[in-house]
Amino acid sequence: MTLRIPPVLQLAGFLIAAWLVAWLLPSLAYDIGPVGVLLAVMLAIIASLILLAALGAFRTATTTVNPVHPDTAAQLVTGGIFRLSRNPMYLGFAMLLAAGAVALGNAAALIFPGLFVAALTYLQIKPEEVALRAKFGADYEQYCARTRRWL
Repeated sequence: MTLRIPPVLQLAGFLIAAWLVAWLLPSLAYDIGPVGVLLAVMLAIIASLILLAALGAFRTATTTVNPVHPDTAAQLVTGGIFRLSRNPMYLGFAMLLAAGAVALGNAAALIFPGLFVAALTYLQIKPEEVALRAKFGADYEQYCARTRRWL
């Protein structure tokens, strides 16, 4: 792995950055209104369900959830929510960040979910893919061929 910062800490950093930028740029604030509140809540609920489904799949497979050491995975998880995305936990994190950005009611905060996806892809997912490819070989290649990285 090239980066040893767990994705949940990266998420926290991006949430703090979004809040800080929103605070520093009050001129970009907008009223989220009831539709914005509903959107933020729905994003958070869907994100939470995705995260729970991913954790459940890992638990069922009795393999590690540790993103810092993917080479310790006991098996490749490709069923359940992992049929739709190779990285549903990270998708859930991105959706939580999007929910927070909407809830902040500031246009500047809305750039952070995209930045998070880009950073996590480069700093976390690509190194994980190298480790998983080395560990699971052709099985992982076939999984990558049929399942998208994000969605």
